[in-house]
Amino acid sequence: MADQEEKQERHGSRERVFRRPGRCAFCKEKWSPDYKNAALLRRFTTDRGRIVGRGRTGVCSRHQRALSRAIKRARELALLPFDAHI
Repeated sequence: MADQEEKQERHGSRERVFRRPGRCAFCKEKWSPDYKNAALLRRFTTDRGRIVGRGRTGVCSRHQRALSRAIKRARELALLPFDAHI
């Protein structure tokens, strides 16, 4: 028991809590993600080019599916990069 407490003190708490924004941004504005809007799609990708999940963005499941489809289409048309420029 004491070993676990010492380990937590040394390494800190490993639990990370991500607070999801309250409501889906697409539902609130009443529009869907579009592959032609590359500036908007970049907000939902990491600096390495990965698609950010719903837990971090606060997007509902329906719009998350549409968002990932739009990002993939934009990548195929070279509007977004497949990976980060190294």
